[in-house]
Amino acid sequence: MSPGVERVDVNATPAPPGTERRRQLRQQRRQERLRNLWRFLVLLTLAGGLGYGLLRQGWVLTGPDQVEVVGSQQVGADQVVQAARLVFPQPLLGLHPKRIAKALASALPVEQVQVNRLMAPPRLRVELVDRKAVARAQRRTAKGSEQGYVDRLGHWMSIRQGQGAAAKASAGLLVLGWQPRYRPALALMLEQRERLGGDISQIRFEPDSSIWLQSKRLGKVRFGPADAQLERRLEVLRHLQQELPDRVKGRQLQSIDLSDPEQPELGLPFTPSRAAAASSP
Repeated sequence: MSPGVERVDVNATPAPPGTERRRQLRQQRRQERLRNLWRFLVLLTLAGGLGYGLLRQGWVLTGPDQVEVVGSQQVGADQVVQAARLVFPQPLLGLHPKRIAKALASALPVEQVQVNRLMAPPRLRVELVDRKAVARAQRRTAKGSEQGYVDRLGHWMSIRQGQGAAAKASAGLLVLGWQPRYRPALALMLEQRERLGGDISQIRFEPDSSIWLQSKRLGKVRFGPADAQLERRLEVLRHLQQELPDRVKGRQLQSIDLSDPEQPELGLPFTPSRAAAASSP
């Protein structure tokens, strides 16, 4: 065969009509899908960037006037800003409500905190439930004795924190020797206070963890340590309150020892008749 001459296979089957056209159409559709995908990705990126920039820059707290405090008669916006360490201007979406709520609960005289970010108009909404002082309290610190208050859950409140309810708390119960480790025991006793007669004037925590209660009707009540048996001791004391009037026959109790709740000991006033009975053979 001479050079440059193309060899044609006369036995090859010719392609059906339109095959090349269909191949070109498939290729065009594939390219069109790729172009559409790229357009979608570009638009999505632009929209996301624009939305993020709008949210970051469009919803901004510029001052304390955009901090809304609800439910508290003691705490204002300035105190919330200080406790949460907010700095202005502050992007609203850059704030973490749970983190702020935790900081406020530990720094302010409140029982409950709920924080929400609101968009229209942009503001931070802080819902608070104030602590209420239910008793005067005293504790020992490195600087000496400190006066304060406690709330119904046994939390310590400083003089400043308890100012709103100081007059009411001052006329009632006194808690001595408060320490953080006694808080659960104190909360339980405060919860049971009315059921114990309502005339309790003092709850005292000794350095050895012993708990003493002072009552006009029951005298001094020793509860022993602040342990898992405290609830049982309170139950026994409630039972004794119902039984004691018949047993002591009008005599004023001096003390009750509930260190062993299954064998309570009653301290009654010394009388001549009791002395004679004790000396008789």
